[in-house]
Amino acid sequence: MSGQLADFVKVVDALTQAGQPIELPVVAKLAADIGRAFSVRPDEVAILATTPDDKFLRFLVPEQLRNVGTIPINSTSAMVSRTARERRAEIINNFTIARHSTVFEAVPLESKQRGDPIQKIMSVPVMADNKVTGVLQVSRKGKSVTTAGADFSPNELTSLGQYATHLARCLPLVKQV
Repeated sequence: MSGQLADFVKVVDALTQAGQPIELPVVAKLAADIGRAFSVRPDEVAILATTPDDKFLRFLVPEQLRNVGTIPINSTSAMVSRTARERRAEIINNFTIARHSTVFEAVPLESKQRGDPIQKIMSVPVMADNKVTGVLQVSRKGKSVTTAGADFSPNELTSLGQYATHLARCLPLVKQV
């Protein structure tokens, strides 16, 4: 286990042992830790949770996307829905040519202007007790696929799955607004 993952596990252990509701700013810090592990910016990490009826996903992180709306798990154009529905991790290293909804990419995250589009993305289900409780995604944004940085690798996808396994332990404690 990498040092960054080990540190992440310690934080999750402390949160779950406390048994208290986890505030959304703490989830944002967990996302930032995940981002550092993959050398991406905080706005390139998304953590989504299933709604109580298990029909939709809603953003916990990035904060700016929390109130934009939910994503139906049965959506045929959302990668995050496919990840939840099929319970399968996936990498797309040329995301701009993949069929996907761009509504969330249009939301400004760091300034008042629309940011760069997602060029590369990894998506893994967050599962607890053999049930999907959310989705964890790490992306690389840029003006082009080249300027976004290196392609994601199968080893990185495996590593992201390890983060999702530990995230699953504290996701039920997140205090949703």
